[in-house]
Amino acid sequence: MAVKVIITRKVAKGREKDLLPLLWELRSKAMERKGYISGETLKGISDPDEFMVISTWTSLEDWNAWNSNPARREIQDKIDAILDQKTVAKAYYYG
Repeated sequence: MAVKVIITRKVAKGREKDLLPLLWELRSKAMERKGYISGETLKGISDPDEFMVISTWTSLEDWNAWNSNPARREIQDKIDAILDQKTVAKAYYYG
């Protein structure tokens, strides 16, 4: 069953220019992974330091495989270093 994964991140003030290339790199690598369907990145209107990534995967197993992939973890560690708050990722089945 397909899943949507919603990831929220709050970037430190002035670090958006550092975050966006890392998000693009993650997306590029995710697109090569089994089960990846689509993704989009949104920037908060009321809070422009907040970013939301929504991706769609064919299964929770495919998402979990990507989420635990060492290449993804390496990029995520770089992202975490420029955030004000911890990255939050949640997976959802279609209702």
